Amino acid sequence: MPEPIHGHEVLQMMLTSGKSYTRETLCSDILARFGSEARFYTCSAENLTADGLISFLEERGKFVPASGGFQADRGKICKD
Repeated sequence: MPEPIHGHEVLQMMLTSGKSYTRETLCSDILARFGSEARFYTCSAENLTADGLISFLEERGKFVPASGGFQADRGKICKD
């Protein structure tokens, strides 16, 4: 099993891309970049799938509305 990836890497990917995401397009980009076997962790959760990470980040208000979907909220990325 690959080494777990911190959720900040996904938020950083979103910010760097400059794209607006839907849940489906974000999941697709996460799988394309990190692979289908990737598992993610955060400051308070671990062993998350891509879909689980998206739900976790959404529940914690890490996304802001953007044209046609949402984007990562730069101001809500904790300084881990």
